[in-house]
Amino acid sequence: MTAILSATGITAKHGRNTVLHNVDLSLKAGEIVTIVGPNGSGKSTLLRVLIGALKPTKGKVTRKDGLRIGYVPQKLHIDPTMPMTVRRFLDLPTPVSDEDAVHALCTSGAQGVHSQQMASLSGGQFQRVLLARAILGRPDVLMLDEATQGLDQPGSARFYQQIDAVRRELNCAVLMVSHELHVVMSASDRVICLNGHVCCEGTPDVVSAAPAYRELFGTGTGGALALYRHEHDHHHHHEAAE
Repeated sequence: MTAILSATGITAKHGRNTVLHNVDLSLKAGEIVTIVGPNGSGKSTLLRVLIGALKPTKGKVTRKDGLRIGYVPQKLHIDPTMPMTVRRFLDLPTPVSDEDAVHALCTSGAQGVHSQQMASLSGGQFQRVLLARAILGRPDVLMLDEATQGLDQPGSARFYQQIDAVRRELNCAVLMVSHELHVVMSASDRVICLNGHVCCEGTPDVVSAAPAYRELFGTGTGGALALYRHEHDHHHHHEAAE
């Protein structure tokens, strides 16, 4: 299957620092790929290069003709004193029909909040509204930059389940940047471990066993990965039992 978005030999700077060296990445339709890595490893920079917001100093990004990208930012500051309903927010930057707005909110798991003020939403609701806005354009690729920062673990887990539901409904690819290894591992088809360059990539099992991954994250995440494995084994056990 051909990639709908790919990057070859990407080198990029953040200010004067070169933060990405010779990075290759490809994304196929419908797959969930997560980029993990320590702070300062170039994760957000790579997303900006893929979106086209930042020009790499070397290398090339190839996008399928007419590729639509939906982006959920890491943080979005909305002035709490400014009245802005969810419905109005979804009209930025281009107005959308009520039907589309309601549908996007339902798909993102934020049904029923359209008349609420953005400033009064909980963290989880706010992220779901950002997700709704990102999917209004029916993207081929949904990109999320640390989208669950500030949510607690159950909130994060629910948000990732929502992403999976969105992927199934829109049949879009998902590219996530995250530091939440435990949740991400169980939610991804493929994991790319980045630290200025691609240290290792593959299925969650392959990456979690890779020496480069252990070097970056230690075995302290072993508990989380054990949980991931346990869930999967449990799942297979169920299948076998049926």
